[in-house]
Amino acid sequence: MQRLLGILLVLLCFQLTFAQYTDLINSRRPGFSDSPFSVGTDVLQFEGGVFYRNIDDRGTSATSYGTDLMIRYSKFLEKLELNLNTTFQYDDIDFADSFVMADPSLENVSKFGIGRLTIGAKYLVYSPKYTDKSKEVRSWKRKTAYDWKRLIPAVAVYAGVNLPVTKSYIGGNSPAYVEDEFSPRLAIFTQNNFTDKFVFLMNLVMDKVGSDYFENSYILTGTYSVTDKWSIFGEHQGIFKGDGIPNDFQFGGGVAYLFNRNTQFDIAARTISDRDGSTLLLNAGLSWRLDRYKDKFKVVGADGEAVEKQKKEGNFFSRLFGKNKPTKQRKVKKIKARKRKIKKDKPPKKTKAQKRREKEAKKRAKDERKKQKKAAKDYNKNYEPPEKN
Repeated sequence: MQRLLGILLVLLCFQLTFAQYTDLINSRRPGFSDSPFSVGTDVLQFEGGVFYRNIDDRGTSATSYGTDLMIRYSKFLEKLELNLNTTFQYDDIDFADSFVMADPSLENVSKFGIGRLTIGAKYLVYSPKYTDKSKEVRSWKRKTAYDWKRLIPAVAVYAGVNLPVTKSYIGGNSPAYVEDEFSPRLAIFTQNNFTDKFVFLMNLVMDKVGSDYFENSYILTGTYSVTDKWSIFGEHQGIFKGDGIPNDFQFGGGVAYLFNRNTQFDIAARTISDRDGSTLLLNAGLSWRLDRYKDKFKVVGADGEAVEKQKKEGNFFSRLFGKNKPTKQRKVKKIKARKRKIKKDKPPKKTKAQKRREKEAKKRAKDERKKQKKAAKDYNKNYEPPEKN
């Protein structure tokens, strides 16, 4: 435990600015592993579904129906995400005859309630930047070469608490219900984008730290995008328990469908086995987000460079009573641009001789028209038809 806490402190020393928001929804469903990236500032995301679980453990059978819900939100920091994970379920447990003979109260137990309630926060401490090879036009070899920086994973740390809201069934040699305790939950999340379509997640989790039911687990998840809408995943999980409780090993897979940029549907199946029995788990659900994300912008000056915010000078009292107040930028009145009327070029001025000649030409043309009009009138007046012979 001390070694893992030391790793967490070392990882917190590294910070890189990275935009978490994506145009398409980024959901952890239908797997159990979590991505190191947050949903983005001013984004509220809901991930929920229904599940069916059938447990066969040394003759004891248990059937569970329920729904699980995860709420994710980010507000102040791009790399910080707050989340809540809870489960509502109905359990119907039929204990083995050997346990019923030892304790008649264990014949059959049914229970409905909150199966789990965990509140936590996730923070991205490192994210690699990949080379954009679409801009490479000089060398086909460089454009198609593999980017080896993809082998370096993005890393996030997680810290949360399990709230004591329900009773848990513990199998083994002495099955019984035990009260959940207030306990921490710590984890490290990593993600490798090996290609544009294949993503690999690894989670290292310490759950119920300090309680009698302390667990160490790892989760390995591979996701492949078949098309722009469909993706498939495979997952393996190992849970290591103490106090003689058998370890669990899970294998599962599923399919996810992107309905639109803010909605995703999914379905999955998995089997969990240990030395005493096995468990079948089926689940289906959807993920939806309320997107209020806005791109951050910088104020640019007349020279094209970013303008830094003015720092406050003086102490608290000097700023309070008006001394050493930082100078504020002058407000500039906004004026709407008006359309300009384009003036046509005026023709050059005419000389007196040109004006006289034009006037004489107009007069001659007028006299000619009058003459033609008079000749046509006289012709019509003096016209005599020819005589017939």
